[in-house]
Amino acid sequence: MASQDWLEKDFYQILGVAKDVSEADLKKAYRKLARKYHPDSNPGDAAAEARFKEISEAYSVLSDSEQRAEYDQIRAMGTGSARFTSGGQGFEDIFGGMFGQQGGHSATGGRNFSYQQGGGQGFDDIFSMFGGGGAPRGPQRGRDITASTTLDFETAVRGNTVTLQAPSGQVKVKIPAGVSDGQKIKVRGKGEPSPDGGTAGDIILTVHVRSHPVFERDGQNLRLSLPVTFTEAALGATVEVPTLGGPTVKLKVQPGTPSGRVLRVKGRGVQSAKGTGDLLAEVQVVVPAHLSDAAKEALEAFRAVEPDENPRADLLARAKG
Repeated sequence: MASQDWLEKDFYQILGVAKDVSEADLKKAYRKLARKYHPDSNPGDAAAEARFKEISEAYSVLSDSEQRAEYDQIRAMGTGSARFTSGGQGFEDIFGGMFGQQGGHSATGGRNFSYQQGGGQGFDDIFSMFGGGGAPRGPQRGRDITASTTLDFETAVRGNTVTLQAPSGQVKVKIPAGVSDGQKIKVRGKGEPSPDGGTAGDIILTVHVRSHPVFERDGQNLRLSLPVTFTEAALGATVEVPTLGGPTVKLKVQPGTPSGRVLRVKGRGVQSAKGTGDLLAEVQVVVPAHLSDAAKEALEAFRAVEPDENPRADLLARAKG
């Protein structure tokens, strides 16, 4: 991203967080907004898609401690007396003039890349052009390139290799198992070549993950809602539960299981370098919408003999304080 863009965009405001937001609260705010504006949740809505890209861009910068520090520094400079305005040559124009780029952006093969000041010419070098001087330095490192890719849920959990079309040609990137939405992967040495024989920059790849109709991530665990009938919950049962990309498993529902209870299937979660998670099935007791006469009669008979307990007694007592 060009520094001029950083001057003009308030990423904290985009995510609705304070400038001193913690990493945990930042991630929480991003996930809430990403879930709301994700293209899969808003098919055909161009405004939602644009908002999702804006949110992802903001999070990709603020979730990286180095980029966040650089962003804060640039924004602080932009609000002071030394601010570069559109009346003169801005950061983006300076970078373009030095490296022969127009606007610092290029589009290749359907993947969008942008150049960052990641190891190339620093602020001291820029200011030296205006009379600061400075001693000769060694070969400069090439600039970093940012890119993004969107994966389906199972690919993100299992891992895969994707091919990017970079300015230097096709680059294969290994996506590790268990990658999460918004996570960044650094591909060393595949960014912009050095202008004078130094090391090449890196590709900073931001991964976006599509939602799944059944499963969702909970750290290393996978979660799903498990519907069971009233009789299965009351009397107990053994039910079939799906797993991600594998065969179903049998899960025992104990008698008297209420809605909301979480049942665990060991080792059927996310398998990654961080370890292996579990599959968490949250029980949802389903009440039949239509009853036959025989079923109604049976329930009436049950009501006549069911325990004389008020399930709302504790609720009413706590409400009264």
